[in-house]
Amino acid sequence: MNKSIKALLTLIFLGSFSQIKAQDRVPFDQGKKYILAKVELTNKISFNDQTVVTFAGLQKGQEITVPGEEISAAIKKLGKLGLFDEIAFYVNHVSNDSIYLDLDIKELPKLNEVKFVGVKKSKTEALIKDNSLTKGKVVNENLITTTKNYIENKYKKDGYFNTKVNINTVKDTAAINQVNMVVSVDKGDKIKISHIDFTGNTKLSDKTLRKAMKDTKQRNPIRILKASKFVKDKYKTDLEKVIESYKEKGYRDARIVSDTVAYNKEKNTLAIKVNVEEGNKYYFGNVKFLGNSVYTDQYLNRYLGIKKGETYNGVLLEKRIADKSKPDGEDITNLYQNNGYLFSSINAVEVKTANDTIDFEIRVTEGPLAYFNHITVVGNDKTNDRVIYRELRTKPGEKYSKEELVRTVREIGQLGYFDPEAIDPKFKNVDGAAGTVDIEYNLVEKGSSQIELQGGYGGGGFIGTLGLSFNNFSARNIMNKSAYKPLPMGDGQKVSLRLQGSTYFQTYSVSFSEPWFGQKKPVQFSSSISYSKQFLNNYVTYKVDKTKSFNILTLSVGLAKRLTVPDDFFVLSQSISYQHYDLNNYNTGLFTFGNGSSRNFAYTVGLSRSNKGVNPIFPTYGSEFSISAKVTPPYSLFNGINYGDLKNQEAYKLKYDPNSGLTIDNSNGIPTTSDYLKETSTGSGVYTRANSANDATADASKVDQKKYNWLEYYKIKFKADWYTKVYGKFVLRTLTEFGFLGAYNQERGLVPFERFYVGGDGMANYSMDGRETVQLRGYPNNSLTPVNAAGQQIGATVYNKFSMELRYPITLKAAASIYALAFLEAGNSFKDFKSYNPFDIKRSAGVGLRVFMPAFGLLGIDFGHGFDALPGSTKPNGWETHFIIGQQF
Repeated sequence: MNKSIKALLTLIFLGSFSQIKAQDRVPFDQGKKYILAKVELTNKISFNDQTVVTFAGLQKGQEITVPGEEISAAIKKLGKLGLFDEIAFYVNHVSNDSIYLDLDIKELPKLNEVKFVGVKKSKTEALIKDNSLTKGKVVNENLITTTKNYIENKYKKDGYFNTKVNINTVKDTAAINQVNMVVSVDKGDKIKISHIDFTGNTKLSDKTLRKAMKDTKQRNPIRILKASKFVKDKYKTDLEKVIESYKEKGYRDARIVSDTVAYNKEKNTLAIKVNVEEGNKYYFGNVKFLGNSVYTDQYLNRYLGIKKGETYNGVLLEKRIADKSKPDGEDITNLYQNNGYLFSSINAVEVKTANDTIDFEIRVTEGPLAYFNHITVVGNDKTNDRVIYRELRTKPGEKYSKEELVRTVREIGQLGYFDPEAIDPKFKNVDGAAGTVDIEYNLVEKGSSQIELQGGYGGGGFIGTLGLSFNNFSARNIMNKSAYKPLPMGDGQKVSLRLQGSTYFQTYSVSFSEPWFGQKKPVQFSSSISYSKQFLNNYVTYKVDKTKSFNILTLSVGLAKRLTVPDDFFVLSQSISYQHYDLNNYNTGLFTFGNGSSRNFAYTVGLSRSNKGVNPIFPTYGSEFSISAKVTPPYSLFNGINYGDLKNQEAYKLKYDPNSGLTIDNSNGIPTTSDYLKETSTGSGVYTRANSANDATADASKVDQKKYNWLEYYKIKFKADWYTKVYGKFVLRTLTEFGFLGAYNQERGLVPFERFYVGGDGMANYSMDGRETVQLRGYPNNSLTPVNAAGQQIGATVYNKFSMELRYPITLKAAASIYALAFLEAGNSFKDFKSYNPFDIKRSAGVGLRVFMPAFGLLGIDFGHGFDALPGSTKPNGWETHFIIGQQF
C-alpha cells in the first residue's frame, strides 16, 4: 500500500511524536486500544524481519494504544541497538479491533575499509586496533566522534598540541550499504615547553620545584628520559606535586595562587609561570590516638614513626597512615587490615595549632573483625581449579588479611599460566554486619607452553635445536584420549624435551617436575635424564673423527620444600645427581686424560628466598637470594690412594707430543726423544723407563684415572637479586654472584670438571663437563676464563660478578611482553683462590631489548661495550652483540 494513504504514527528517532494524521482511507481512533495483528518491515535490511520486531518488544496479539507507550518504547529499544539511522511506524490498515503496522527503518552503513592520511603506515595498524575500526563495524556519529577524540588526545599526549583530525565517509559503490572511511590527521609541530618559572618562592628554589614536576619539564638538550611536552592532565597533577614538595619541608599552608600557560605561535612553544604562596614552616607537636583498643598508643606511635619537634611532613604523615603507592606498605591502615579489620578507618586530624607547632589526633575506627566467606576463581579455561586453589592464601572462614590477598595475587602471577597484569581480585558481598567478604579472582589465561626451534651454522657445520616445554602438563591424563587438546594440560606439571645436534655432537634431554608432590603440601619433585655424545672436531679443517668420542649420561632427582621459618618465602631444595663421563681416545687438552671414564655422584642443597613482584617476566619490586652447596663424598678418606706420592711421580712423568713426535718433561719443559716413564706391572704407582711414547701416554692416562675415577669436590654458589621501582615505570635490577670450586684433599687437587666459564651471553649450547657458563656482556663467550700454558681454556674455580640493569616496559600484554634495558656489569674469573682478587674485574656497559612470547619464551638482543682488555691483549675489547634465547635476565 502506498505510504501516502498511511497514517503517520511516529517519525522522530529520539522518541518524540508528531501529531497523528488520520487519512480518510485509513481511519483509526487516536488513543484507542487495538490488538496488534502484524508488523511488517517496508525496507530491505541485513537483519531478519522477525528478529527486529522481537527486539522492538512488540508481539502479535498484544494490546497497544495508538499512539501510546508501546510504540514509544519500541522506538527507544531499536534506537539503543545503535544499528539504525531512522525509525518510523505507519498504520497500514485497521480491521475491526485489529491494527496492522508498517515499520520503516533505515539501516546504518557498515565499514568496508579505512584509509589514514598524514600517519605513517607503521602506526595505522595500532590506531585501527585501538578504535576497533574493523570491517563490518557499524558507522555512526558516535564511532566518528570517539575515533576523532581518541586520535587527537593520543597525539596531544606526545606533544602535538595542535593536532586536528577530520573523518569523512564515502559510499562504497561496489558493496551494498557499506562505506569507506578516510581519516586525515594533521599533527602540526610538536610543542615544547620553553621554560617554567616560579614567583613568590623564597624557601624552595625554582630548580627544586621544577624537579618536583615529574611529567612536565622545560626544554633541556641533555635530558633524554623525559620530553618537554605539555599534557594538561599531567600538568595539573604536577602542580599538586609542587605543593607536596612544600609539605615535605614543613610548609603546610603552601598553595598555588595562579598559573599561566602562554603559547608562542612564532616559536611554537609554551611558557609556564606559576605563582606560589609558601606560608610558614611548621613542626609536629603532640600526636594522640583515639579509638584504638587492639593496639596500644605506644605500639601505634612506633609504627607511625613521627616524633614531637620534627619538621612537619604532610606527605610522610599520609603515607604512615595509608600508603596509596604500595598495596603492601608498612602503614597503620595495612596494620589493621592485615589482621582482620577490613572495615577499619584511620584519619589524622589537626586539633591545635600554636605558633609553628601542630598537634594531631589519629582517630581510629576499628570496626568488627572480617572473615573470608566464599572464594571463587573465574577465567581459568585450561588450568584445573585445584591447581589455583592450592596457591590461594585467602581461605574461607579465615580472618581477613590484605597481606594474604596481595600475596595470593603474586603467587597466581608466578605460576606463569595467567596474565599477571590482568589478575583482579574483586570484593563481592561485603557484609559489615555479618563481618564477611567474598573474593572473586578474575584471571586471563595465557599460553604456557613454549617451543624452541633454532638453526645456525657454526664450527663448520649446521647446528639445530628443537625444544618443547609444556608448563601446565597433566600426567594423570596421559591415558585419557579426550584430554589431548593437543596434549593433556591443566595440572601444573612441567615436561621439557630438548634435542640438539650437528655433525660433531648430539644432546638429548627429558625433564619432569611436579610442584605439589603428593598433592598436599608445596613440595616440588623434579627429575631429569640427558645423554650427549661429542665427536672430536678439528676446528681448522672442520673434519669430524667419529672414532674419537666423549659421552655423558646424566641422571638427577630432587625435592624442594617451601618453609615456614623464618618466613614462607624461603625454599629448601635438595637433589642427587649422577654423571658418567666416558672418553674414547678424546685427547683435546680439555681433560688430563683422553681414554677412560669418570663418575660424578653429588648431593646439592640450596636455600633460597624469593618475594619478587607479581609478574615473573618484569618484576617491579622484591628480591631473590640463594645459596647452594654441591658436594661429593670424600673418597680420598677411604680409597687407600696416596695422592702425595702420585703427585710426586707426575712431576717426572714424560708426555708424548703428537705434533712434534717428541715428549715433554713436565719438570722442566725440555723435549727429549728418549726416556719414557711407564708404571710397573704391579700397578703400585712406581715408574720405570718405558719403551715407547705410546706406552708412556697410556701410562699417564692410568695415573689420571686414579685421580678422577670418582670426582671429589665441593662447590659453593651465592646469588642476590633486587628489583626497585626508581622513577615512573623504570625498574632498577641489581645483581651480585659468587662461585667457588674447592677440593677436600689438596694433594689430590681440583677436578677439571664443574668449573666456571665467564664472558658473553651466558648461553651454553651443551654442557660437556658440568661446566657453568656465566654471562658478562661486552666480551666474547667464555673469553674471561683461565687458560693453560698451551692457551686452552681450563675453566675457573672462582668467579664473581656485579650487574645493574635499568629496565623500562614497552608493553606487558599477555600476547607479548617487551621491555628495554640499559646495563652496567663487572666481573672476572680466576684459576684458583690464591689468585682471586675481587677488585680485578672486567667492566662493560650497553643496552638491550627483551621480548617474551608465551609460545617461544624470552628472546633478546644486547649491545655491550667491554671497557677492559681480554687476557693477553692490551686494547679494550669494544663492542659485542649478544643474542639471548630462553634465558630470563
